[in-house]
Amino acid sequence: MYLQQLSVINFKNYDEAELVFSEGVNAFTGNNGAGKTNLLDAIHYLSLCKSYFNPIDSQQIKQGAEFFIVTGMFSKNNQPEAVACSVKRNQKKQFKRNKKDYQRLADHIGFLPLVMISPYDISIITEGSEERRKFIDNVISQTDNHYLDELITYNKILNNRNALLKQIADTGKFDPGLLEIVDEQLCTSGNRIFERRRNFMDGFVEIFNRHYDFISDNAERVELVYESQLLTSSFEQLLQNSFSRDKALERTTAGVHKDDLQFNIHGMPMKKFGSQGQQKSFLIALKLAQYTFLYQQKGFKPLLLLDDIFDKLDDNRVTKLMQMVSNNDFGQVFITDTGVERVEQVFNKIGVAVKLFKVKGGAIDA
Repeated sequence: MYLQQLSVINFKNYDEAELVFSEGVNAFTGNNGAGKTNLLDAIHYLSLCKSYFNPIDSQQIKQGAEFFIVTGMFSKNNQPEAVACSVKRNQKKQFKRNKKDYQRLADHIGFLPLVMISPYDISIITEGSEERRKFIDNVISQTDNHYLDELITYNKILNNRNALLKQIADTGKFDPGLLEIVDEQLCTSGNRIFERRRNFMDGFVEIFNRHYDFISDNAERVELVYESQLLTSSFEQLLQNSFSRDKALERTTAGVHKDDLQFNIHGMPMKKFGSQGQQKSFLIALKLAQYTFLYQQKGFKPLLLLDDIFDKLDDNRVTKLMQMVSNNDFGQVFITDTGVERVEQVFNKIGVAVKLFKVKGGAIDA
């Protein structure tokens, strides 16, 4: 699968732009603020129906305009696939495949799998567990539409239970029968999510370790560990044990919405003891493992988007990374960088062709 052509109208800092891509490596170069990353985000829209950086669609519309349109022509299994996303102010987002509207955006997720690596990913290491759960859920959702539906179901039931706990606190009245029904629903949905996450992590850790060892040249010992309360107790027992605490806090304190990933380097937390380069290597290995997993599950190569990828990596790790993503295990790649000379030098060194797009103030010179 690859993206042949991209067109944007009134998207972020672009009035209008149209680009034709190579099936291999494509690089957007230019100064910070020129609009390089915006092109990656347009591609992300076509795959996952949303921005990678900002959940508010209307804020992607160019200032002074009333709408944006992003369209892409893909080749998948040697068949053309036209995908278009349009947003008008104060109107519902429209998403089309081959000129037909999707009834549910969730039905498109996974059709054009994509992996994005960005400086913003550092939040996966530095922020709370929600960021790490999002990572797991994003990977699984691109291979299993039912999983995405299960997450929606679980969160609805969780909100119902939290509302019930608040009602108990406000009124002092308690209906054990109603709570039992809600708990049973939460456990049924939560157990499905837990099993899917646990099965996913069982295979994913090995893939991650392989990628990190390659990028770092086996320089460090790292660990990726799945943490869940359900690994040691049943969901039903967790809810029973935490009920007094839940009542006091007016929210559910146990369940799969507390799952986390633990990142270690030499047995210590990566967040505190990893250098910037080690943290970036860890994140890159995590995302490349996501790519490999999607490739294995889908049977074809996803798109790979690398935003500002050379920053904070030494020359050896940059070379190793570019060698990896340019080989036959990877497909079409999109890169952004401030230096055209650096991009040319890196790819000349490993003997790989790259198509360059010079970006300046929302204009593109190919």
